[in-house]
Amino acid sequence: MRVLVVGGSGFLGREVCRLAVRTGWVVVGTCHSGVVGVPGVEVRRLDVTDRAAVVDLLAAVRPDAVVATPYRYGDWAVTADGAAHVADAAARVGARLVHISSDALHAGRPEAYADDDPPTPIFPYGAAKAAAETAVRAIDPGAVLVRTSLILGEGSKQLQLCRDALAGRATLFTDELRCPIDVGDLAAAALELVDSDVAGPLNVAGPDAVSRAELGLLVARREGIDPAGLKTTTGAAAGVVRPTEVRLDSSRAAGLLRTRLRGVSELLTC
Repeated sequence: MRVLVVGGSGFLGREVCRLAVRTGWVVVGTCHSGVVGVPGVEVRRLDVTDRAAVVDLLAAVRPDAVVATPYRYGDWAVTADGAAHVADAAARVGARLVHISSDALHAGRPEAYADDDPPTPIFPYGAAKAAAETAVRAIDPGAVLVRTSLILGEGSKQLQLCRDALAGRATLFTDELRCPIDVGDLAAAALELVDSDVAGPLNVAGPDAVSRAELGLLVARREGIDPAGLKTTTGAAAGVVRPTEVRLDSSRAAGLLRTRLRGVSELLTC
């Protein structure tokens, strides 16, 4: 198996590269300005906003599969246009496409979102992720769109945000609920999906829904930090327009995959 990991220098992309090399696959990882830094990975520079460059790279690499993880928060050209360019280039060479999407494309509600619930974005990043999905589905109906949530693990920005809030340097919202997932679990799931015929949206997230403030308390307990200094507020009070309650129902993925999708309570008590 020859797999191309687009965004191989990112937090998730680097873990996908590691696991794919460990599996024995031939791995090519792309980066724009960062470093992949995974032994055994052939590294290629790529700007996903350059459609011709994406097409040329896929034609040269000729991968059997593409795991597409690139995004840049607040950058439509990378998140939306880049996804379309990768999907088009993958389709040209007949590569299986695993596109990493996000729960950010939902508006938020008390009920959990099913795999096929349509996007209802309420802020720019969510709109970009929704546009990316629309483009990928139009170009390659056989692609799988992995909708995921906050990604945890060593080096996670989410965990660092919690530490900053516990130290009084940041604020966590009590009304933003998500279903965090471990980066290793998500990477393993993405590689399993390479070898499957699953198509369309698929929720791949942890089973536990927690607020960002609750996540901060779990980090404090695991790391022995006094939670008294934790700074919290609500998104409404902070004037932030972002989804509040976004629970992903990942029961279908849990039944399809060998990889066990662990909940945040288990992850942060290890």
